[in-house]
Amino acid sequence: MNRLVTGNHAVGIPSKKFSTTDLCPACLKGKQHRMSFKSKPENSISKPLQMLHMDLFGPTNVQSIGKKSYCFVIIDDFTRFSWVYFLHVKSETAELLKEFIIKVGNQLDCKVKTLRSDNGTEFKNANVDLFCAEKGIARQFSAPRTPQQNGVADRKNRTLIEAARYMLADAKIPITFWDEAIATACFVQNRTLLVQDKQKTSYELLFGRKPNISYLKAFGCPVSILNLNDHLGKFESKSDDGFFLGYSSVSKAYRVFNSKTNTVIETINVKFLENSFPSVAHGPEWLFDLDSLSKSFNSNLFDFSGKARKESGDLGCFSDDSDNDDDGHLNSEYPFMSFHNPDHVKSSQAPGPSGSQDDQESNNLEDDVNPQSSPNDGGSVQNQPSSDPNAEVIPESFDYFINSPDQVPNFTPHTSTILQDLPNMNQSNLESQVQGDVIPTHRIHKKHPVSQIIGPLNQRTTRSQTEQANVCLYSCFLSQVVPKNISEALQDNSWIEAMQEELLQFRKQEVWKLVDLPEGENAIGTRWLCKNKPDERGIVVRNKARLIAQGYTQEEGIDYEEVFALVARLEAIRVFLAYASFMKFKVFQMDVKGAFLYGPITDDVYVRLPPGFEDPDYPHRVYKLSKALYGLHQAPRIWYETLSKHLLEHGFTRGQIDPTLFMKRENEELLCVQVYVDDIIFGSTSASMCKDFEEIMKSRFQMSSMGEINFFLGLQVKQSADGIFINQSKFVEKLLKKFKMPDCQTIRTPSDVNCKTQPDSKGKSVDQTLYRSMIGSLMYLTASRPVIMYAVCVCARYQSDPKESHLVAVKRIFRYLKGKPNLGLWYPYEGNFELYRYSDSDFGGCALDRKSTTGGCQFLGPRLVSWQCKKQTNVSVSTAEAEYIAASAGCSQVLWLQNQLLDYGFNFLKTPIYIDNTAAMFITANPVQHSKTKHIEIRYHFLRDNSEKGLIILIKVHTDKQLADLFTKSFLSGRFEFLIQSIGLINHD
Repeated sequence: MNRLVTGNHAVGIPSKKFSTTDLCPACLKGKQHRMSFKSKPENSISKPLQMLHMDLFGPTNVQSIGKKSYCFVIIDDFTRFSWVYFLHVKSETAELLKEFIIKVGNQLDCKVKTLRSDNGTEFKNANVDLFCAEKGIARQFSAPRTPQQNGVADRKNRTLIEAARYMLADAKIPITFWDEAIATACFVQNRTLLVQDKQKTSYELLFGRKPNISYLKAFGCPVSILNLNDHLGKFESKSDDGFFLGYSSVSKAYRVFNSKTNTVIETINVKFLENSFPSVAHGPEWLFDLDSLSKSFNSNLFDFSGKARKESGDLGCFSDDSDNDDDGHLNSEYPFMSFHNPDHVKSSQAPGPSGSQDDQESNNLEDDVNPQSSPNDGGSVQNQPSSDPNAEVIPESFDYFINSPDQVPNFTPHTSTILQDLPNMNQSNLESQVQGDVIPTHRIHKKHPVSQIIGPLNQRTTRSQTEQANVCLYSCFLSQVVPKNISEALQDNSWIEAMQEELLQFRKQEVWKLVDLPEGENAIGTRWLCKNKPDERGIVVRNKARLIAQGYTQEEGIDYEEVFALVARLEAIRVFLAYASFMKFKVFQMDVKGAFLYGPITDDVYVRLPPGFEDPDYPHRVYKLSKALYGLHQAPRIWYETLSKHLLEHGFTRGQIDPTLFMKRENEELLCVQVYVDDIIFGSTSASMCKDFEEIMKSRFQMSSMGEINFFLGLQVKQSADGIFINQSKFVEKLLKKFKMPDCQTIRTPSDVNCKTQPDSKGKSVDQTLYRSMIGSLMYLTASRPVIMYAVCVCARYQSDPKESHLVAVKRIFRYLKGKPNLGLWYPYEGNFELYRYSDSDFGGCALDRKSTTGGCQFLGPRLVSWQCKKQTNVSVSTAEAEYIAASAGCSQVLWLQNQLLDYGFNFLKTPIYIDNTAAMFITANPVQHSKTKHIEIRYHFLRDNSEKGLIILIKVHTDKQLADLFTKSFLSGRFEFLIQSIGLINHD
């Protein structure tokens, strides 16, 4: 307005000056925008480590060869020196950050003053806050939805990701090597990019000397690796082929991939063939199409273009133009930068001799490592001593962290993979989705791969393609939200597709036919049950929509007769896995798609049309079922009969004690199959029998082969070269989040020996629903955590009226779980397979009614397969009576295991039961009648009868070696840890 008046550009305007001091609310509503971020005129940071920028990006849609899904990036503000670390889960960040701060401060003799990060819970939590408070470290967080305030870290993320994409594309290496590419990119950028305002490399600013880059090699170039491990014949090849990945962080060596052994090794005996690009890596073409690599990370990378590059005052500080005339030199790095065990990486030769830093500075890299190759001879050595006295020419260890496994999967494509079985992905669910293969074998493209782009792209084209690629990416994602009702489900394409897939199964199996409802018949309603199917890491791999019948409206005797269906006990599953470890064979898993739809139903059952999929031409018709439907009372029984009949027709025998166990013998070979409804695990001493079993199942049912068992009935099962490990770490993490205890303080024992849980009539009552939910969750956790069995059973006695003291006791169990999330059962391949039991009781241990507690555990060699903790039903008058009753209860469990193992070919007699009470042994051996024994109920003399038959034998054990103590009372941490180790539990990360 003032311009119109002063310039006389319009008529009819009052000749006055309009004030702009008052803000117009209407203008703010229409024009308000994000605040600008002006660059700082001068950087206030003057020393290394005064401020560290950090960020975490991930998870990736394809795990790295080191089973990592996240990348943790740390940048020093003054030098712009960067460190990268790779994590499996976000929860590892806090401990890694604390260890890094302590060690980097010690090695550089500087103290970290300030940490700057976003508001992610991996940085903003009580654990990190407490550590920073103790160390006097200030915290700075970016404002919500303002990535510009953490611009240094975000820009570094982008630089590393783009560099990794180019390196992988140039070398034609599968994207599962993304962690190696990022680590090498970080290593090289620290030595080559110049900090603009200082015109020095980050390396020189941090260590005070110029880097030597003469030993750097082209990422992914073919290499020839000297074979020092195998005993070679006179005419066998002395070297293996492979390709270069990076630089060792713990030794004077290079990291290379050995294509013969499929392993990542560290060695100095390597020749580089940099003139022979690209290295040949086998696999489907899309594995080398890196269009989506930058989108593999669940991070919001800010576009620092134009003026935005300097908005945070620290952007645009890197130069891609390195000084070619600068004689760079390499400084000795610190071994503290590697937080992994170097034994995890194979080395073909031990590292060179180590010495003082001054000694290291006088050695030339070529003297020990000899990495300089000539393009002419493919690897001849040129010794070129440096003339710079400050040059560090051989690294003791390098500055980035990389964690790789010993074994790397073969990249040969699996041609048997079915495209429609490949799980989809979600933006917040970007991890490896195919459990059997580290590298998936199919990719759906909506855009051309990089190989078909013949020229450079300008910025406008790149942004346009990025937007279109995001649309394509979103179309491949799974829904993370479970709909509450059918209306919500029909608004989500992911769930609509899941429902259509279910109805397609109905059509294939001829489950029903559309008819008019006969008079006098009732139609059963149907509803959709939607559920996300996670893998063993808790990552959603499938949106499953199941159409179920509302079976609660069925009437017994009219709509159904028999309904009992057999399922495997968890004890039987553990026995199966223990036998597999003893026989040293792999266990595989299969799933029957729409299992209940294969069972023919003989009753006349009518169901209404599925909600949301009504027939517009016949809205009042119903479906008559030809096959069983989920939700019907008789459906599980019909399915078991169908499956059992199919297996028996193909030569299988059913277990005498456990009808869910099916066995098949051919000559000396044995195939074992365990069934839990539609989930099937199997294994054999013969690989051909496993393949034959798969063909038998696929000939009748539509199966989903999952490869080696890794997640079954909530149990995480890991088969390694030494044995089988069973745990529930993901369930522990889920429970801690569910009950709002993810950051609780840890404790070493699940129950307090000095403060027993007892009735508390004067205490304040707590929510019964919450308390019972916690108890129920913990009870399921005892499937692989016998150490919490006693503590959970004691707390379960007060579910009718829980008090605050009881809730504190339950929370103590969760605090223990927080400190031991990866504890589980270990079934080694070595060891015998003898059955024995430990039995014990806690005389009058229950403070509520003074009844004793029975505890016991059964082993097959060193493998713990079952355990018990139960309050006795009657009050004992002596310890002898309590121990006798406990041994009698244990005898029942031993007899069940004896009969169960008959199907596996083992006939156990005189099974040892170890007890620590001599009087109970005398009562078993002699039918004495006196005041302390004559009142014992007849059913408990079952123990004496089986002892006389020679089925069991009681053996005295010293109280200190009574392993069943773990299930009858609380202990201090020393005794508690001894019992944990004795029963065969280990902490497996």
